[in-house]
Amino acid sequence: MSKVMAICGKICSGKSYYAKQIKEKENAVILSKDEATYELIDNKQGEFYNVFAERVNKYLMKKAVEIVKAGCNIILDWGFWTKAERQETTKYFNQFGIDVEWHYIDIEQTRWEQLIEERNIKIQSGNGGSDIYVDEGLLNKLLSKIEEPTRDEMDIWIENK
Repeated sequence: MSKVMAICGKICSGKSYYAKQIKEKENAVILSKDEATYELIDNKQGEFYNVFAERVNKYLMKKAVEIVKAGCNIILDWGFWTKAERQETTKYFNQFGIDVEWHYIDIEQTRWEQLIEERNIKIQSGNGGSDIYVDEGLLNKLLSKIEEPTRDEMDIWIENK
């Protein structure tokens, strides 16, 4: 049976790049909350953004079940920053008899800072696509929410150096 591969990691850790790398090998469809939100509202809904992103998340989870049941693997590319979110995701798919394979992108601090800087430069030049500019305020907000997984939570641990 097909499976769900959930990509876990910090913003700018290389999740989307990794998802694209394994897409063909795994005969998978990538579902990205960031990409969907960008396509639908261009990331410009202010306070409504979080509500909208959560609705997109729920919709993509439902679609993932349909796609897996149709015989195709799914890659969920959206971070899964808290242990509770990872547990809820596994429980959600398990109720449909679908396995979740967890992939974590572990990134060294200097590499991470470099990727954030490169991303911000792309965005400023108009080539950022669905990416959101990461300023100090956003970075601190995101870091306060992240609960890095333990190795025993993950099936695959990728080191981005």
